[in-house]
Amino acid sequence: MLNSLRGLLVTLKTFVGKPVTAQYPTWHLPVQESYMGFPVLTWDAKVGEPYCVACMVCIRMCPTQCMSATMKDNPLHKEGKSHRRKMVESFAINLGRCIVCGICEEVCAFDAITMSHIHEMGTFARNGRRVEMDRLLELGKGYQKESGWRPPTELEKEKQAALKAAQPATATATAEAAGGSPVASPAPKDGAS
Repeated sequence: MLNSLRGLLVTLKTFVGKPVTAQYPTWHLPVQESYMGFPVLTWDAKVGEPYCVACMVCIRMCPTQCMSATMKDNPLHKEGKSHRRKMVESFAINLGRCIVCGICEEVCAFDAITMSHIHEMGTFARNGRRVEMDRLLELGKGYQKESGWRPPTELEKEKQAALKAAQPATATATAEAAGGSPVASPAPKDGAS
């Protein structure tokens, strides 16, 4: 009898306490920054075209073969507005087959595909999980805006420029701390190359 009352007391404490579960359809928990959702295509706003050049590397490396794409000549390259000679004409991902492994993002040399935070794309249609290029770009633009995404190659270039700019300042500060002026490299002697 005493054990039953102790169990009932635990139940009553839990009943009047703050709930610890999220009521999913109406309340969504925030997604962590490092969360990998479905892949999306990224958009180059400076040029006004997708980053994707349809090189097919992501398609060849995908373990589930859930992607397909075709390429075409880039009309903006002919006009001199874009450095990309080719561009994607069609791109599709079957999200029902995608295992969200991130290999497509890792092998892409053009920053054209990234793993978004999107994970809720349920549908009742049999082939409703197949997402075409227009929708992938729409989702990608939303993800880029929401997360402040910038191409990793662009970030790396900025990082290298900052390191290069900091090197001469560091050499000057080191020489001044030693009590002298910055040392220049010796000039080559005549006849030496």
